[in-house]
Order: sequence, then C-alpha cells, then structure tokens
Amino acid sequence: MKQALHDVSSPSPRLLSRTNLASFQQDSGSCDYGEDKYRYKMDYPCMGTCVIINIKNFDLKTGSLETRNGTDVDAAELEKTFSKLGYKVTLVHDQTADQIVDLLRDVSTQDHSNSGSFVCVLLSRGDEGGIYGTDGSFVNLDELTKFVDGNGCRSLVGKPKLLFIQAARGNKLDDGTLSEGDSMDGQTPSRIPVEADFLYAYSTTPGFNAWRDTQNGSWFMQSLCEMLRRFSGQLELMQIMTRVNNKVALEYKTTPGRSGKRQMPCIVSLLTKEFYFP
Repeated sequence: MKQALHDVSSPSPRLLSRTNLASFQQDSGSCDYGEDKYRYKMDYPCMGTCVIINIKNFDLKTGSLETRNGTDVDAAELEKTFSKLGYKVTLVHDQTADQIVDLLRDVSTQDHSNSGSFVCVLLSRGDEGGIYGTDGSFVNLDELTKFVDGNGCRSLVGKPKLLFIQAARGNKLDDGTLSEGDSMDGQTPSRIPVEADFLYAYSTTPGFNAWRDTQNGSWFMQSLCEMLRRFSGQLELMQIMTRVNNKVALEYKTTPGRSGKRQMPCIVSLLTKEFYFP
C-alpha cells in the first residue's frame, strides 16, 4: 500500500505433575482452575474511561516540532471506536506538557470502582520514553502511568490499563527485509505488583520512527481501529494486537521517494489475565 506520508513520528516452588495436580484438586476441594481465573472480570456497570490526547500543533518557539497533519483523522476514528466499545471518551487537543500531566493526575483522583478498565491514547511527536507537549517540553511515560498504577489509583488496582501511543521513539528508519514462506472474587485480598495489569502498545519499536499519512491518519492507529472493529467480542486483546502488528508490518510502506520504509509496532504486556472487549 503506497502512502503520501509526512512525519517521523524463598525455596523454589515445587511444580505439580498432571497426576499430582489432579490429586491436589480432588483432595483439597477448594482449588478452582477454571477459565475465569485467567480472565479479567468485565461485568462492571461500564467499560471505563478513555482519554485521548491529540497533539497536532506545536508552539513556533519549539522550532523542529512541525504540525502533525493527519492526526485529527486518528483522533476522530479512535473516539468513535472506543465509544462503540462502551467507553466514556474524553478527547482533548493540543495540550502542553503540564496540561498532559494534569489530565492524568485528574484521572487518578476519580472513582473507577464501577469501571472495568482504563484506556489512554497519546498522539504526538516523541522520542524514546515519552512524548512532547505543544510547548516542546518532554513528558516521560513513567510520569503519566504513575497516576494510574497500583499506588496512584486504588480503584484501578487489578484492572487492565491500556495505553496506545502514536509517536516516534527515535530517528532510525526500517528498510524491511526479505522473508521466506508465507508472505478477585470472594478471596482474601492479596498484594500484587504496582506495575501489574498494564498494556503498552507503541506504534513502533525503540529507536525507530513512526509513520503517519497526512490525509488518512497513522498506520498504527488506523490499523488498531480496524482490528478492534472487526474482532472485539471474538478475540482476546493480545490476539487483536497481533493482527495489528501483522497489518502494519506487511501492508504498509512509504512511497518510492522514501525508499519503501516499513514500520513494526511494539506491544509490551504486563497484563495478568486475558482481556476481552464486548
């Protein structure tokens, strides 16, 4: 697919054999290895909040941070997609670094007890580890996620927190290569890691650029919305994200003038269970 592009955006635990496991289950009468143990509970009154931060225009004083034409297409499609999935969507445009931080801080003060998950989408220019606000100031991703982790927001503990990031993570360009073959209910509360239950879906791998079509939006976000529309309610989230990877990696390349560059999304999962959209 050819695109007109602009952007360069303690003892070791004893393992149980199958026989021992069966014996343990029979003798104890209290160990349930049913599928629900491995799936996030999603019977909350609402799916949750989705915050979309769309940065298109940068202050002139930033110099090299050019307007991100095409990002409004992504923002509109994302708003529509997550609204249909049952999220309460908040879409904001052109925020400074401090305003971005304030938005996530505000999320942390809200009560998410009736929500099953949280989604945050970041659309901006960036570098490894974070994104830029309209004022050219850099916001580290860690600074944002601390507001919704196990310490920052208690009502989101144990619930999936999904972050989708459209931004460059460096200046390297992917030339591609030739391939062969086919082109917690009723249980005593327990402590869990503060960083548990996050999914980070990056538009590109560390050090590399991310591409955006000035008329049709970015490769990654448009592919994400398409796969969510097609497979939500059918496939588990990581299966959906694998299809996003496939589409971006195999169906997109830059115009000949840019030597047919490619892009590979990067999905980092700290989820502890399977997640299904409705």
